[in-house]
Amino acid sequence: MSEHRRKPPQPQGGGRAAARRGQSGPASGRRAAPRGATGSSSDSHESSSYGSDTYGSGGEERAYGSRAEARRATQRGGGRRRTADNAGPGGRRGGPGGPAGPGRGRGRATTAPGKKRFIDYPRSGKYGWHRWVPSWKLVSGLFVGFLGCLVAMVGIGFAMVEIPSENIAAKSQNNVYYWADHTQMVATGTGVNRQNVTIDKIPEAMQWAVISAENKSFYQDSGVDPMGIARALANMARGGQTQGGSTITQQFVKNTYLSQDQTVTRKFKEMFISIKVGTRLKKPQILQGYLNTSYFGRGAYGIQAAAQTYYGKDAVRLDPSECAFLAALLKGPTYYDPAGNADLDKSADPKSNLKRSTERWRWILGEMHKDKRISDADYQKAIAKYPTPQGRKATKGMTGQISYLADTAKKYVLNHSDITEAEFDKGGYQIYTTFKKDKVNDLSAAVKKIQKDRLDPKHRSLDKYVQFGAASVVPRDGAIVALYGGDGYENGHFTNNADTSGVPVGSTWKPFVLAAAMEYGTYKSDGLGVSPLSKYNGDDHLKVRRPDGSYYLNKDNSFFFQKNESPRKWGYITLRKAMEQSINTPFVQLGVDVGMSKVRDVARSAGILDASMSQDLNPSFAIGTSTPSAIRMADAYATFAASGKQADPYSVTAVQKDGTDVPSFEKKPKVKQAMDAPIANNVTDVLQNVIQNGTGQNAKALGRTAAGKTGTTDKNKSAWFVGYTQQLSTSVAMFRENPKDHKLLSMNGTAGVDSIHGGDIPTAVWTEYMKAALKNANDPGFPAAEKIGDVQDEAGAPSPTPSVTITPSQSPSDSPTPTPSVTSSSPSPSPSESCQFGWGDNCGGANGGGNGNGNGNGGTNGGTPSPTVTDTTGTGNTRGNGNGGLFAGQNG
Repeated sequence: MSEHRRKPPQPQGGGRAAARRGQSGPASGRRAAPRGATGSSSDSHESSSYGSDTYGSGGEERAYGSRAEARRATQRGGGRRRTADNAGPGGRRGGPGGPAGPGRGRGRATTAPGKKRFIDYPRSGKYGWHRWVPSWKLVSGLFVGFLGCLVAMVGIGFAMVEIPSENIAAKSQNNVYYWADHTQMVATGTGVNRQNVTIDKIPEAMQWAVISAENKSFYQDSGVDPMGIARALANMARGGQTQGGSTITQQFVKNTYLSQDQTVTRKFKEMFISIKVGTRLKKPQILQGYLNTSYFGRGAYGIQAAAQTYYGKDAVRLDPSECAFLAALLKGPTYYDPAGNADLDKSADPKSNLKRSTERWRWILGEMHKDKRISDADYQKAIAKYPTPQGRKATKGMTGQISYLADTAKKYVLNHSDITEAEFDKGGYQIYTTFKKDKVNDLSAAVKKIQKDRLDPKHRSLDKYVQFGAASVVPRDGAIVALYGGDGYENGHFTNNADTSGVPVGSTWKPFVLAAAMEYGTYKSDGLGVSPLSKYNGDDHLKVRRPDGSYYLNKDNSFFFQKNESPRKWGYITLRKAMEQSINTPFVQLGVDVGMSKVRDVARSAGILDASMSQDLNPSFAIGTSTPSAIRMADAYATFAASGKQADPYSVTAVQKDGTDVPSFEKKPKVKQAMDAPIANNVTDVLQNVIQNGTGQNAKALGRTAAGKTGTTDKNKSAWFVGYTQQLSTSVAMFRENPKDHKLLSMNGTAGVDSIHGGDIPTAVWTEYMKAALKNANDPGFPAAEKIGDVQDEAGAPSPTPSVTITPSQSPSDSPTPTPSVTSSSPSPSPSESCQFGWGDNCGGANGGGNGNGNGNGGTNGGTPSPTVTDTTGTGNTRGNGNGGLFAGQNG
């Protein structure tokens, strides 16, 4: 240790401690300083025994051995001020020549104690960590104070809350929907579908069904479940959602207020009200209130409205089996209504809902029987047959396309806010939509016109049950300006065909394969994009080669052969030509070469939802086994129209509650660059050629620049046309559906023709609508398609030669001949491309028409549903039924 930091040696007898204690004589009344404090030799000698008692004149005092003892002695001295006199030479507290002057030191002083503190914390008289340990008096005092405040708060809260009334809860308002120009579309609410009844009008079976299923201890409990509340609060503390009331009393309170604020305040308020309800109302009154305020789905609030909605009778006439069914709905009508509600949740399809409803209905009857609330005879009668409810009904104002527009807007609001269906159906909302009245009317008129011209269900049985779904979306924005959902709720059609999945899209999927090839290349190109002028074998009945050189096999280990609609031998043709004539084999092999997962990624980035895409990435995935909605297909093609910019489709711009914006509603989707502009523009260029020279030539009647793609599926069960200009992207789907089980039916023979193709009736509807929708609009065309990627021909393709040959191709047949199961041996010419890049003003095509793009008209092709299916049909796809109403198959 350096000298300037070393402590000087302390004299025996206390040193600094002695100086602090000071010296006092008997005359002053102060204690005498211990020997040695003066520093004299005699003092030192007499104090040689450490800790011994010394005696001064007139008093006795113990010698202090440390500074700590000196401080404690000072405090024990009653707070009297002490000084250290004559600390001696070298002392730090004074002494001769010291700063305190002769005979006086600068001893430490203590303040005389005042009044005791009300809260002794940190604790006086304690040292070190002991000062920070609260006393038992302090702890007990705080605890008692906290309990007192809590009791006061509970008392105040209990006094301030009011008991809910089902009469107040029954008041509902209309929801008002507005067109894009903010004029009113429709006002619809649930007031006409709500009526309170007294407990004597509610069957005992209904009362016991609810108690057995929801709250067995209803007649014994206090109305509040403390553990349930604790779980809810703990869940909120972790950032989760609050749990619903676990007793009928709590659920009655929640039904009355219907606030969805996930806050501790709301939970405590419900607790206070529940306690008050439990002490003020009798149990039958609580049960009556609960059944009069519960939401049973289909806009029905209360047991009376539910009885009328599902069974067309008053609540008092419900039998035990029907009561159990309605009690099952309280679990969640979205998932337990057998009519289904797939528009809100894909898992709530009719088949799944019927299964859930049946299981819970049977369970509730079993609980009633176990609780001895239903006799053996009544139980056996009730369980014998599931009480199928009646179908949905149209509500006031919900007719024509208005029903589907409101349905789409409601679904969008519920999916983009924290508003629940029950809260929404209570009313009071203003919903501002993107729908344009004139375009909605134009689309509906186009469907009705083509239906009238081409279909005759009264005289042709195969024209029955034909359905259309269509949607029109604005590129670069995503706004849905029009849709066609079906014949209307008033005609018993409650499924929104524009916003439902289940209908495979067929060859309209091929542009995603081409886009993936241009973006990612193939396994042979080291990531270099593929040019649409690359050649692939277009012949029928071809084996599909894996990247490792092996071939795809059927389940019986036989070779899988991909089918086209026609046995024509196309030979090696460009991908541009294959798209023009919708030939399957090139795109199936291209999809394998690129990787089906990359095709899926491109489709997703364009706007297709994962849930609607086929999970089986086999070769058929490339030709349309997926089942996106008409809205999503229009939106995905809008990405091509917008040079790769994508925005999710939306139908609502603003939501207000009683004139005030709903804060939780998400604003319009953001626009993002989903793919490079050159890729999107090249896809557009190829799809322009489809309309000019290929399977979509009927769309040329539009009279303006447009691009699009046809699609038809396996066994002719669906046909599509999706096309666009820069202003609008529109998709049209056509299919037949069994009204009983909602399975797709073949359209072979429909409209008096052998088969329906995407280039036929769907294209006619698209053209009729787009003419009206774009009337008086300019024709901006599309951006030029720059050369992209390298020509990378399939293995086996002939080497290019400098010669240029134009070979006319056959015109597409309106009624293609079914494909035989083996390759036809009849020869046909293999067309070759006429220009270096296959497009341009100077490239003429024999029989091509239009601007001369491509090589003229050719045949059309079909596809197969899976490696195990070999039957094909016209320019369409083949598909087999899949789980949950989805269908697996391919198109041409």
